[in-house]
Order: sequence, then C-alpha cells, then structure tokens
Amino acid sequence: MVGFYELQLIVLVSLCLIFLLLERHVSRRKESKEKDLHTAERLENGEPTASHNSLATLTRQYLIVYAIVMGADWLQGPYVYSLYREQYGLSERMVAVLFVTGFMSAGLTAPLVGVWADQHGRRKLCLAFCLTYTFTCCCITIPYLPILLLGRVCGGISTSILYSAFESWLVSSAGALALPSTDLSTIFGRATLVNGFVATGAGVASNQLVTLTNSFTSPFVASGVLLLLAYLVIRASWGENFGGGGTTPGKDLFQLKRLGQAWRIVRDDPMLLAIGLTQTCFEGSMYLFVFLWVPSLQEASPTFPTIALPLGYIFSSFMISMMLGSLLYSVVTAQSGGLTVHAKLSSLVCAFAALALATSVRSESERVRFWSFCAFEACVGMYYPVQGMLRGTLISNEHRATLSSLFRVPLNVFVVVSLMTGVSSARNAVLSASSLMLGFSALMTAFVVVARADDHASPEASLRPE
Repeated sequence: MVGFYELQLIVLVSLCLIFLLLERHVSRRKESKEKDLHTAERLENGEPTASHNSLATLTRQYLIVYAIVMGADWLQGPYVYSLYREQYGLSERMVAVLFVTGFMSAGLTAPLVGVWADQHGRRKLCLAFCLTYTFTCCCITIPYLPILLLGRVCGGISTSILYSAFESWLVSSAGALALPSTDLSTIFGRATLVNGFVATGAGVASNQLVTLTNSFTSPFVASGVLLLLAYLVIRASWGENFGGGGTTPGKDLFQLKRLGQAWRIVRDDPMLLAIGLTQTCFEGSMYLFVFLWVPSLQEASPTFPTIALPLGYIFSSFMISMMLGSLLYSVVTAQSGGLTVHAKLSSLVCAFAALALATSVRSESERVRFWSFCAFEACVGMYYPVQGMLRGTLISNEHRATLSSLFRVPLNVFVVVSLMTGVSSARNAVLSASSLMLGFSALMTAFVVVARADDHASPEASLRPE
C-alpha cells in the first residue's frame, strides 16, 4: 500500500507536469514573438544569429555546471541532521553548534569571498568551491568532533562561494554578450527549474543510497564525486570574468578599501538596503527551516519513532514544490519581466512564505505541517529567480560578487543568533520569528523597491558591458 508521503509525491509530480506543459506553451508563444522582433534587429545590425547562439551557449554552459553542483549540495540535504543526531549520537545542542560553526564561517568569509571573486576571477572561485566542498564531504564522514567542526568551517566558505560567485559569473557573462534582461530572466527561471529536478532526484537517490548502504554517510561520498566532476566541467567550458579592476594586483589581501566602497553603495541606496533585508529574512528563514523541518515533522507524527519518516521522499516533495514555484514564476514573467514586476513578486513571495510558516506553527497536524512546508518551498522556487533578477538589475558589475556576498553577512548573523538561542527547545518560537521577519520584509519591499522601481533605469541598460 502506498504511504501518505509517497502519495503526496505522486500528486505533486502530477501537478508539476501540468504546470510544465502550461509553462512550455506560454514560453513558446513568447519565444515566437521575440524571434520575429530579434530577427529584424539582427538583420538590421548585420548579426543574424549571434544573439541566439550566444544565449544558447551561455545557458548550456551555466545550467550543466549548476545542475552538477546543486545536485552535490542537495544529496546532503535530507541527512545532515540525521547523520549528526542519529548515526553519530550527538546531542541536539551539539548539532546546533555544528550548524552555527558553518554559518559563522560563511558570515565571516562572505565579504572576502565576494571581493576575491571580483578581483581574481569568478571562474577561479567556482573551481575553489569544488575543492573546498569536496573536502567538506570528506570531513563529515569522520565521526570525530574536531574534524566535523573543520568540515563545517569549509562548508561555510563553500556556501558563500556557491551563492555569490556562480550567479555573478552568469550575470557578468550575460552583460558581456549584451543579452537583454528577458534572456537573463529566462536563464534564472530555467536554473531554478533544473534545480528542482536535480533536488528531487537527489532526494530519491540519497534515500536509496542510505537504504542500500545502511549508512547516512553514503550521500556525502556521492556528493564529493559530483563536485570533482563539476571541477572538470568548469575548467573545460567556462571563461573567466572579473569585477572592476579585476586584473589589477593589490597589496591589500582583505580588500578593506573595496569593502568600504561596497558598503557605501548599499548604505546610500534604499533599494539595495531593502534587497539585502529581503535576502537576510528569506534565506535566514530558509536555512533555519533546513534545521527544523525534520524534528518538526517528527514531533507531529503519531507513528514516530516506531515508524521512521521517509525523509528522502519528503525532501523530494519539497523540491517538487520548489519546481512548481519556479514554473509559476516563468508563467507570470512570460509577458512582462521588468523591474517593477519582479519587485512586486518579491513582496508577494515574502508574504506567502510568512503565511506558510505561521500556519505550520499554529497546527499540530503532521499533514498540515507537511503542506505548509511544501507551500514555503514553492515560495523558495519563486524567490531565487526573482531575487537573482533584482540583484542583476540593481547591482553594477564592478562590485557584483562583493555586494552579493556582503548581503550574506547579516543573513548569517541572523541564523547564528537564532540557533544559539536554543532552536531545539523553541522550534515554534523560531518559526514564528521567521514568519514575522518575512512579513516585515514583504512590507519593506512594497514600500521601498516597488515604489521606486518605475523611476529606475531600464533593466536592459544595466546588463550591457560596462
């Protein structure tokens, strides 16, 4: 007999297929209209196919690498908590300490990672990510606390690179090719969709690996193999790009002057401050969710611990939900994908995410919590392409990776403080606080970014080479 979570996964997959067909129909209509317009422009400029070929090449280069590195990351997702807590027998407080170590590492190194990416090359930092994250996977398989802590430090550094250098490489490459913002929006949407497919497969694969090996470490070994593959693919297919002054050697290893310039840019621009606030609130809530969803569902389950929850299938359900959010984003932005639309979407996504977390807190039903978490993951699926487009539009290429990483400092501080206050004994309080922060972020985005979006320069202009 099919269990509850297996049935929900089937339902979500069916919904995803329906939305995928709808998205393809809308995309074809959009591409057909744009093709006629672009063809006329290219013929007029004497470049009949360059733009189309450039878009296809860039999309392929980025999505192949993105799929591999995110697959490596998602393989670990369902079992980090269980590995520490159940296989290694660590206390929940010590598990929180390990998570805090990772986030502190990410917070302390985030500004430097961004500066080094802009200064020394985004491709070079992406290659470094593959090596540091592989080392993290090796450390986590050794049940010795100092090694586990070292692994979390390297994992924090790797996370900072993953969520700044890769996106910066893409946006800068799109700018160098003079691609319009609609093309960049398409790549972001497809990346989130691919991420959902990969994450779903990774959830099932990790479940099967654990079943076959009877060990929670097997997904981390598989993750390390994928990261080495990503290293080879990046070396073979990616070109290098830099921020402003990227090839200029400097004596300031920590680039304090450059960090000061980046901070002044953020401080003087209310829209960037609002974007940074949204990133702190949303991604902070998302990282806390990673720590909380397993014990939250276990707490609500009437059959646990007699019958263990199928974490791999639950994780896959979350990822399918994320794909649904990505597909919804593609459909909504198919007709109009300007700055104002993305600003409004950012506000709505934060508002619905706040509502989803609040619902999970108020209900003690396992099924209601599960569907609330699925709704939150759908918001995650919309958040990434929306936020990626806002950052790509509002942040100049010169400081792109630096500012993207700088935004991660308050994010990691928020997560560390939340974890240190005792998440294990106050899950509902943490989720409630996250819900309130998301609601506040939704209001700030509405009153600051949406209100000023129409006065901002054309998005396409910001994606041209500088």
